[in-house]
Amino acid sequence: GPEMPLFSVPREVAVGTAMLGVAFATGVLAGKRRPPCPPGGIIGKSGPLWQYILDHSLREHPILKKLRLITADHPWSKMMVSCDQAQLMANLVKLIKAKKVIEIGVFTGYNTLNMALVLPDNGRVIACDINEDYVKIGKPLWKEAGVEHKIDLRIKPAIQTLDELLASGEAETFDFAFIDADKESCNEYYEKCLRLIKKGGIIAIDNVLWSGRVLKPRKDDLATQSIHHLNEKLLRDARVNISMLPMGDGVTLAFKL
Repeated sequence: GPEMPLFSVPREVAVGTAMLGVAFATGVLAGKRRPPCPPGGIIGKSGPLWQYILDHSLREHPILKKLRLITADHPWSKMMVSCDQAQLMANLVKLIKAKKVIEIGVFTGYNTLNMALVLPDNGRVIACDINEDYVKIGKPLWKEAGVEHKIDLRIKPAIQTLDELLASGEAETFDFAFIDADKESCNEYYEKCLRLIKKGGIIAIDNVLWSGRVLKPRKDDLATQSIHHLNEKLLRDARVNISMLPMGDGVTLAFKL
């Protein structure tokens, strides 16, 4: 997600920072305090209103909160899905009674944990990432929450994992997919997820507003170009119904027909 203005929150002490390990060593943005929940894009400039939304809608499992606060102190905390958006993803997973979920882009695993918490005991999240250092931050908390057995972590390029799932006959067996990884590959992720998702399933695509850069994509900006092209394609894609929400950095929900 994008960098947004800070908002007023009670300062809470993050625990377990020792788990940050190698990931913390990047240190590029060290020293800059990040908000525990990245603010929403459209109303991000209005701190008090954003805080009101959190105060009146966020119901956060204690271990989710613990992971969010640890992630807030991470140099790349801006990559975390906003907590209100993660809550919506979990609510959608629960609404459609999902059992099989794909997540492309795990980071520290906040959204992964959110979805795993609402899945039935035999439910599974296929969690795809290429950086194990970030995931190591969340893994102990997955275990603490008692949902580690629901999370199937695949550390390799997500395209490879998706191709493996298709090759093993898992097309149209998944209920929900969340796409939040490198933007240059977003169209390929979408197409493969569409094959893996059942009719009536949902694909959520994050960062579809990309801090507003989609309004005037530069020719040399492949990430923005890719997002913009997928947004235009989704508008005309007869295989899905869509809703684009101004939540976080923008998220499009595609409902497979």
